[in-house]
Amino acid sequence: MDILSHNRAAWNSYVTNNNRWTLPVSDEVVEKARNGDWKVVLTPTKPVPGEWFPPFPRLRILGLASGGGQQGPVLAALGADVTIFDNSENQLAQDRMVSERHGLGLRTEQGDMRDLSVFADASFDLIFNPCSTSFVDDVLPVWKECYRVLRPGGILMTGFHNPVTLQFEEDTLNFAYPQPYSDLQSLPEEKLDKLLADGEALIYGHTLTAQIGGQLQAGFMLTAMFEDGWGGTNVLDPWFPGFIATRSVKPA
Repeated sequence: MDILSHNRAAWNSYVTNNNRWTLPVSDEVVEKARNGDWKVVLTPTKPVPGEWFPPFPRLRILGLASGGGQQGPVLAALGADVTIFDNSENQLAQDRMVSERHGLGLRTEQGDMRDLSVFADASFDLIFNPCSTSFVDDVLPVWKECYRVLRPGGILMTGFHNPVTLQFEEDTLNFAYPQPYSDLQSLPEEKLDKLLADGEALIYGHTLTAQIGGQLQAGFMLTAMFEDGWGGTNVLDPWFPGFIATRSVKPA
């Protein structure tokens, strides 16, 4: 099946239904950012450390699969030159709405995160990629494209699932699925049929070798990382952090 189109439709629907990750930031958040009071997330709850970022004025940032009007407007309000790239037109519309309301000059492009051919080599100083690589079947092309469109010395920040979280049956907390997890390949037929009927996005649980090793294979140097959870809303939260964020640099 066409996973890209399926997941685009799912995220368009999530916007209509006010999913948590589609709700744009408030006017107050944008104004606070303009005054230096800000935070953004790569994972559900933990803010990205401020020291991970270089100075913002005129910083060329690509918000990769980062639609929804959540991170992009904050980064633009800090003075960065921001482009948001996302598969969902409805998610991109959220960014345009906030940008137009506040005169942020934010730009949007629609497409597949595995193909950034719309951008020239060395187009950006920083890529900000909140948890989204789980919506593509192969993550290595994402890292290779990120490497290409970053300038030498450019920074890649990304968040992703700890792949172990997708191996559990949440009702029993028993291991049920081997790595790498895939909705299409791992779920029993009846569960997959229900997921498709409900219009839910299809996800992939990429291994740490693919997520972190893939960045290294693409040429990046890992400089920092942290772990995060759902903030107490998931049954696995008491046991281990379900998310990882990394900061990597393209060598100068």
